[in-house]
Amino acid sequence: MRVEAQKLWKDRRVIKQGDLQLTLVYLCDDFPADTDNIIKPIQDALVGLVFEDDSLVSDVESHRRFMSDPIEIKSLPSLLQRAVITGQECVYVKVSESQPLEK
Repeated sequence: MRVEAQKLWKDRRVIKQGDLQLTLVYLCDDFPADTDNIIKPIQDALVGLVFEDDSLVSDVESHRRFMSDPIEIKSLPSLLQRAVITGQECVYVKVSESQPLEK
C-alpha cells in the first residue's frame, strides 16, 4: 500500500494540520476481506507520507463493491475506471479535507 501511495504522492508535502477525511473504495472478488479490517492498515501506511499522524483523520468513508456487479464507470476517478476495466481487485484511497457534519 505505501509503495503505491509513494508513486502518486511523490511531489506533495506531508499534511501536518487540519481535519481530514479518508475515503476508501474496495473493489473485490467473490471472497473479500472485511471492510473494517482494511481501514487501519491503510491509514497507518499513509502516516509520514500523506499525513503526519493518523489522528488528523476525523472522518472515514469506506465502500466495498464486487467486481462481478455491474459498475457504471463514467463518473469514477480514472484509477477506479482502470481497475474496473481490467477486472483487478484494488483499493482506491482518497484523502481530502473533512466537511462539516451538516454536509
